[in-house]
Amino acid sequence: MDYTLAQYKSPSYESAAFRLMLNRLVDIGYPSEILKFQYDHTFPIRGLWFDKDRGCLLKVDSFGNLLSCLFGLTVVPSAELHSWYENKFVQLSDRFYASVERNGIVYKELNISYRSLFNDVRGAADAIHNDDSLKRLTVEQIDEFVHTDSDLLDLLEQLKATGAKVFLLTNSEYWYTDALMSYLLGPNWVGMFNYVLVSACKPKFFAEGSLLRVVDRSSGKLKLGTHMGPLQSGVVYSGGSCAEFSRLIGCRGKDVLYAGDHIFGDIIKSKKVGWRTLLIVPELANELFVWKQDQQLFERLQRLEAEMGRMYLHCTLAGSDSNPGPPASEVQRIRADIRDVVRQMDTAYGFLGSLFRSGGRLTSFAYQLERYADIYAQRVTNLRHYPSNYLFRSPQRLMPHESTVTRSATTAFANPSGGAEGDVAGDAAARQDGSPVEAIAATARLAMRANSIVERGR
Repeated sequence: MDYTLAQYKSPSYESAAFRLMLNRLVDIGYPSEILKFQYDHTFPIRGLWFDKDRGCLLKVDSFGNLLSCLFGLTVVPSAELHSWYENKFVQLSDRFYASVERNGIVYKELNISYRSLFNDVRGAADAIHNDDSLKRLTVEQIDEFVHTDSDLLDLLEQLKATGAKVFLLTNSEYWYTDALMSYLLGPNWVGMFNYVLVSACKPKFFAEGSLLRVVDRSSGKLKLGTHMGPLQSGVVYSGGSCAEFSRLIGCRGKDVLYAGDHIFGDIIKSKKVGWRTLLIVPELANELFVWKQDQQLFERLQRLEAEMGRMYLHCTLAGSDSNPGPPASEVQRIRADIRDVVRQMDTAYGFLGSLFRSGGRLTSFAYQLERYADIYAQRVTNLRHYPSNYLFRSPQRLMPHESTVTRSATTAFANPSGGAEGDVAGDAAARQDGSPVEAIAATARLAMRANSIVERGR
């Protein structure tokens, strides 16, 4: 429900949560000076890793290579970064393997490790949700924190008109769900869904789950006993599990398209039980705006990488007197230009760059999105613009060796002998040493080798 059906107003909502977290940290012993901190909505993005040993925020690509490293609000210089992370590479499962002298914050007579600091901040974030303080503040000031969207009601009506069964699955308790859905859809919001499940305890819902019980809508309390089925429209249920829910409504795996905003709790877990997934990414609005506005930067990056590839066209592993390779100064110039373009691209998106990429490399968040989200969108209401039988297909993608062969090259080499298509003589001619076929293969070797060199040079 949160950030999927109910879109919160940013940054006012995050600022309110930030203030509540600071108050919580002061309550458990942190100095009251931290209450002077102000929330900076331009700084954080999703998909970052936190090094609990060094206190660094890391932005990594899909292979674990470091794209950016920040200590506090300061970018760690590349020279220092190599001493902290060997080969500028980390593995999430390692939880970071080297130790450094600076491993915490000293305040007066206290020494707080980064691990403890992380646990306290994470605990504060969990606490303001678990004690309902953030939810109660949201309901009290709902006009200030929650967007209204007339398209939402239209989407639900269109979905039901197609014969699809629509269900609401949320971790929020009934009282909070009722407050938000009544604000967005009106007092009869329950009737807009075939099934409603609150307090679902995701991601536990997609594993062992919890007891499925009926909610008394007049009091908000749970009725006695475990509900055995069947599920009924107009009734609100609490808890349950994916396996039990699927059995009761008679659906299997790919029969379900599940929309959510959390890459782990919603998308990865539901994908692993076989559901189709729709990831809601509100950041797409800014991502698309910058991509369209500054697309010439990406095109320039592609030209620079192609130029780097051409410089190594006739090089060999050992080199030769006749072709010793490109001048080192020219290689350094192109590498510097590539780094400058990547920096400009990152800056255009914000302090930490794009959610999805840094230059030509995709982030770990983008990798998870591509692997686990069948489709993704800025808002769930975007579904209104497609018929119910629409088949979503992603653009065709080339393997690295395929991307080195352009359409014009294959056309020029299609019939090198001048004979008819399938001519035996023509086919033989295309396989002689130095022939077009060999030239294409050489180009592929060149491009993959050059790309590897460029990556190491960043």
